[in-house]
Amino acid sequence: MSQATLGDDEELFGEAANEMREDVESSLADAWGALPDSDDVWEADADNVLGVLNALNSALDAGDAEEHLRDAKKWFTMGQRADAFDDAEDLEEEIANLEETITDISEAGDQVGDLTATIPALRGALEDAGPETDAEEEEAAADDGDEDEGEGEGEGEDEDDE
Repeated sequence: MSQATLGDDEELFGEAANEMREDVESSLADAWGALPDSDDVWEADADNVLGVLNALNSALDAGDAEEHLRDAKKWFTMGQRADAFDDAEDLEEEIANLEETITDISEAGDQVGDLTATIPALRGALEDAGPETDAEEEEAAADDGDEDEGEGEGEGEDEDDE
């Protein structure tokens, strides 16, 4: 093999290593960009707690970030095994940070999902629990009175018709 061929191979390998690093960096940037916006997670426009929880649950979606992270890890692993990166600590650290962020989002989404399922049942239990208030007793009595009056009027009309 000639010296020129070896030089060309080194140059090609250097280009490939640079392209691999660019692919990793691009996938990482795409993954960060696919994460939910912090304002979407922090701010809510809803009339009640369930609405807030549903909005938050929708906001806590990592979207395509997981797929972009997978691509970054794939190219990073390939570059590492080929010993193509002169220094890869920054990429490795960013991958770990992104992975941790996606995990945090996923866990928060699970917790919000649990609350979303629990809150309506809790509300119902609280509405049904404890003694009735005076207003509730009066409303129940009025409802019973309305039903009794309706039945009495109907029966009276039937008797008049006979």
